[in-house]
Amino acid sequence: MKPIALIKTGSTIPQIKLAYGDFEDWFEAGMEVTDLLRVDVFRHEPLPDAGYLSGVLVTGSPSMVSAKEDWSERTACWLKRVVSNDIPVLGICYGHQLLAHALGGLVGPNPNGRQIGTVPASLIESERTDRLFGQLPAKFDVQTSHSEVILKPPVGATRLATSPLDENFSVRFTERAWGIQFHPEFSAPVMSGYIRYRTEALLEEGLDPESLQCKITETEEAKSVLKRFVELTRM
Repeated sequence: MKPIALIKTGSTIPQIKLAYGDFEDWFEAGMEVTDLLRVDVFRHEPLPDAGYLSGVLVTGSPSMVSAKEDWSERTACWLKRVVSNDIPVLGICYGHQLLAHALGGLVGPNPNGRQIGTVPASLIESERTDRLFGQLPAKFDVQTSHSEVILKPPVGATRLATSPLDENFSVRFTERAWGIQFHPEFSAPVMSGYIRYRTEALLEEGLDPESLQCKITETEEAKSVLKRFVELTRM
């Protein structure tokens, strides 16, 4: 069976990595696979031949898509080819935004400010039959941590879900390419760590870290997206 490529666009906060591992560990656990083909594109590792892949998952990152770093732009060009070859793709947070950028959308700072913590996501009713999202309830909790968003989706993209601060929270770019601004791989302890280690920045932005911590819960429904994506790569 062809592997799923995990396109790693960065690493988690060092203190969180020491305690809980890094992105690849969380995705392997959430997807229940052990043969992910990991490519550290932020370290300039070469991208694989898409013809040898059953699917592609693009991780989050502390970097910003709007910075247009060389490795990121190279990955965007590659993703555009992958999508055109009808290979299943799922972008997470940075990956969500990078897919939009690759396909002609606009990414930049969220005019509504940073969104972090456990927040509610709402499915758009008309898209309840989507193959990736169709098994989810109309409203479900997710973990999120980002300050940039998709400001304008690419032509032909379909909004699937919104959040209180983001109308493009989840998007279907093509019939087999999706982007989600939330983190289905995050556990509640990991989410708590992101708030704890970013307390100073949150206070400067007028956010209340203590209140955010109190709202953290596990998000099992959001996590189910990962297993569903694996199923779709095998169809």
